[in-house]
Amino acid sequence: MKTFFQLLLLLITLSINAQDWQLNLDESKELAQNENKQILLVFSGSDWCAPCIKLEKKIWKSQDFQDYAKDNLVLLRADFPRLKKNQPSKEQQEHNNTLAENYNPNGYFPFVVLMDAKGAVLNQLGYKNIDPESYIKAINDY
Repeated sequence: MKTFFQLLLLLITLSINAQDWQLNLDESKELAQNENKQILLVFSGSDWCAPCIKLEKKIWKSQDFQDYAKDNLVLLRADFPRLKKNQPSKEQQEHNNTLAENYNPNGYFPFVVLMDAKGAVLNQLGYKNIDPESYIKAINDY
């Protein structure tokens, strides 16, 4: 019984700290409109792009960013992993390719796009070796 409660506590802790990354632009737009938020679209190569991995660890997983995002952003990820075991479904890959054609035609990784709820681009940036608070300011510097 003790193990059950430890597992339950672990799952609750993980769910509190987990971010709700969306994978679909249309759903993200709907959420952003309903919640009066902006959309942060992140292009990443989660299993090969060193700056993408650093951005994930240093910024996206930081408590400062999570607190900010919870109140202000709908998070949308377009991941382009290289390892076969990490490949998204064919449908998701096609969706990510469309996002890249429309919002990241130069193929930069990582590439971060701030949009309004209708999908209009407000700001674009990449990896910056700065603290989470400064990165949040950079996102909103438009």
